[in-house]
Amino acid sequence: MTIPYKTIIIDDEPPARDRLLKLLGHFPDTFHVIAEAKNGREAKQKIEALRPDLIFLDIEMPGLTGFELLAALETIPVVIFCTAYDQYSLKAFETNGIDYLVKPVRLERLEKTIKKLKSLDKQFSSQNFSNLLKEISKQKEVKKMTSITVKKAEKLVFIKLEDVSHFEASEKYVTVHTKNEQHLSEQSLVQLEQKLPTNFLRVHRAVIINTDYVKDVQKYFNSRFIITLNNQKMSNITTGRSYNEAIKVWMGV
Repeated sequence: MTIPYKTIIIDDEPPARDRLLKLLGHFPDTFHVIAEAKNGREAKQKIEALRPDLIFLDIEMPGLTGFELLAALETIPVVIFCTAYDQYSLKAFETNGIDYLVKPVRLERLEKTIKKLKSLDKQFSSQNFSNLLKEISKQKEVKKMTSITVKKAEKLVFIKLEDVSHFEASEKYVTVHTKNEQHLSEQSLVQLEQKLPTNFLRVHRAVIINTDYVKDVQKYFNSRFIITLNNQKMSNITTGRSYNEAIKVWMGV
C-alpha cells in the first residue's frame, strides 16, 4: 500500500484553501493534509516543524510570495503551485516533479497532477529546484521601470510613473490612472508588480497604488481599509483582506 504524501496547503484566501482541501479529500491514498497556512511566514514555520512531503503553494501572497518562501527553506518538499495567473511560466519546473494548477482548481486537473506525481516523484531534486529559484531571482533583479508605455490611437505614449496614481485590472486590460487621465495597458498586474519601484503597493487583487498619492487611510469593516488617493477624482480604494499584512508593513503599524 502506498503511503500518502504528508501535505500542507498554503494560500492566503480561505475559500481557496477550503476548496483544495475538499478536492484532496477525494484522494486519501495520495494526500494526507497535516496543516494549512495563510501566508508565507506561517508556512515556513509549519514546513520546518512538520516536514511535509508535499505542499500546495499559492504564488502571490502578501508579505512573502511563494517563490520567496521556497528560497528561504533549507529543504524543499515537492511543490505544486496554485495560481490565479496562467501567465506564470512554470513549465520548466515540471521536469523536477513539480506541477502547477490554475485556480479555481478542478478535480479532473488534479487527477492529472496525481498521475504526474506517480511518474515523476523519484526524479525530484531539491538542489535543481533551488537552482531554478535562483534563476527566477536573477530575472527579477532587472532595473526597475521609471515609465510605462501605452497605446494612444496609433502612437506609443510614455507615461512617467511619478504621474501614475494607481493601476486597476479589469478583464483583459489594466487601466493606468494618472492625475487626470486614464490609459489602457496590455501588461498584467503581475507583470507590473515585478517591475514597479517600491513606492507602488498591491492592495487588492485588482489594484496597485502609488503610495506617494495616498491622502489618508480609514479602517473599514472585515479588517479592510479604504485608501483615498490625492488625484483629481480623489479615488477611494477598498483594500483586500489578504493584503493587510503588506499594507500594515507599509504603514508601519
